[in-house]
Amino acid sequence: MTTDQLISLIDRLCAFGTEKDWFEFKENNSDPVKLGENLSAVANSACMASEAYGYVVFGMRNTDSEVVGTCFDPGTDKVGGQALLLWLAKMLCPEANFAHFVSDGIRGKRIVVFRVSAALGRPVTFKGQGYVRIGSSTTGLKDHPVTERIIWNSGDDWSAKVHPSATLLDLDDHATTIARKQYTEKFPAQADEIERWSDGTFLDKAKVTLQGGITNTALLLLGRSEAASLLGPAIAQITWFLKTDGNEDRDYAHFGPPFLLAVDQVLSKVRNLKVRSLPSGTLFPKERDRYDTWVLREALHNCIAHQDYLRRERIHVVEKDSRLRFENAGAFIPGSVEDMVKRDTPPSIYRNPFLARAMVNLNMIDTQGGGIRKMFLKQREHAFAMPDYDLSDPARVKLVLEGEILDEAYTQLLLDRTDLDLEAVLLLDKVQRGRRINKAEHKALKERGLVEGRYPLLFVAATLARVAGEEARHVRDVGLNNAKIRDFIDQLITKHPGSSREKIDQLVLDMLPMMLDAKAKRSRVHNLIQRLVRDGRIHNKGGRGTSSHWYPGKQPE
Repeated sequence: MTTDQLISLIDRLCAFGTEKDWFEFKENNSDPVKLGENLSAVANSACMASEAYGYVVFGMRNTDSEVVGTCFDPGTDKVGGQALLLWLAKMLCPEANFAHFVSDGIRGKRIVVFRVSAALGRPVTFKGQGYVRIGSSTTGLKDHPVTERIIWNSGDDWSAKVHPSATLLDLDDHATTIARKQYTEKFPAQADEIERWSDGTFLDKAKVTLQGGITNTALLLLGRSEAASLLGPAIAQITWFLKTDGNEDRDYAHFGPPFLLAVDQVLSKVRNLKVRSLPSGTLFPKERDRYDTWVLREALHNCIAHQDYLRRERIHVVEKDSRLRFENAGAFIPGSVEDMVKRDTPPSIYRNPFLARAMVNLNMIDTQGGGIRKMFLKQREHAFAMPDYDLSDPARVKLVLEGEILDEAYTQLLLDRTDLDLEAVLLLDKVQRGRRINKAEHKALKERGLVEGRYPLLFVAATLARVAGEEARHVRDVGLNNAKIRDFIDQLITKHPGSSREKIDQLVLDMLPMMLDAKAKRSRVHNLIQRLVRDGRIHNKGGRGTSSHWYPGKQPE
């Protein structure tokens, strides 16, 4: 923008008399994270306001829209040694079309303007989170589901686009036959009618094609392998990898359209071996498949339905260390995984709504949208570890399924305690993995007597440990109580005056909770020693740290 264009823009914004949802005035910048959140918010709000751009303007007072100038220089500012502008570009997703302009000639003051293109077809997120402005406040987009749904529906659905030159000849005959069979299974009451439909009529009825036009959905699900090129620049490919412990490729295979048939081809590569467990009250081991077939199919179907094909990436299925990882491009959009598990309702937002509807009609995904919850229920039914979602990368969803029993005793607990609800199992699964739960979740488990320990270092409660045969492990996890450990230290000093701190550590470190790291254990021992000193039970005669020497009784006057 030229100076004249900036002046015209500032005059237009000031004419509103106050900030609007799609632009924000600031005097100076002191928080790059807040700037990123603001850019996400004005981009999403601009979509709602039917504006082409959102703006964050520095050098303006928001109370009266007065030009006051700014000392903010985005061209030189850094975040952790990285240029601010480059950092913002990496943190904003999708690659937001934003630019900044600086002028020292706006009413004699210095002004910095950030301009960001309005969201279209998907929210603009910062560090994986979407934001929106409500009045003068920037707030999380997830708290405004209606607004989020409108933004998702604001753009064209890539999966519904009709290819200008594709015809029925570009579809695989066998895939179309299987599609008819699965559609009939979905709608058995229409079986006789379906048999009389031509392929063109069937595909329109199944919402795979659009008024006879061959959509991207049709090419993905039913297209001949050669038809993958028609989907360019999108990459329609599922890649299976078998990795070694050193993360090297031991084997791999690529699978393209028709995805309706490719799913079985991919899953045939997975080494679904047998695992054994010993149910209570029997001497006969129970054999089960390493992975539940329904869960595998649902996981891969979700990748296909929710893949962001415009990112030009492959869907990955990776086998490594007796675990299976599914990856698809694009953020996890239905909210949080916990919400999807607890709420037995279909998501209100789909990345590829036309594709998702076709997959429902072809009996590939659940018509009620409860597939994720059902995956968790299936794993719980088989006493397997819960599906483990990794959403740390805002541009990719990863789902890990454990192929081995993580803890035989905990598996036994799930087999024996069928009364535990799914929400409790989810939280206990986190505790077993050594992952932190929040204080409210801790309170809920503690009130039910399911966990012990001092927050955030929690363990399965002793009562459950006994059910699961984990008594010895439970004692090691929780450690002895502080009073008992102090008694051990006192006895050591009494029987061996002059014992060093190193000798004390040798005696009691193994008595502390095994989940504490070395630094935390040494700190705990220091606190125990200081309590003994305050109680007059031991004293130090010189030296500090590991070179200190301890004697019984109070410090001599």
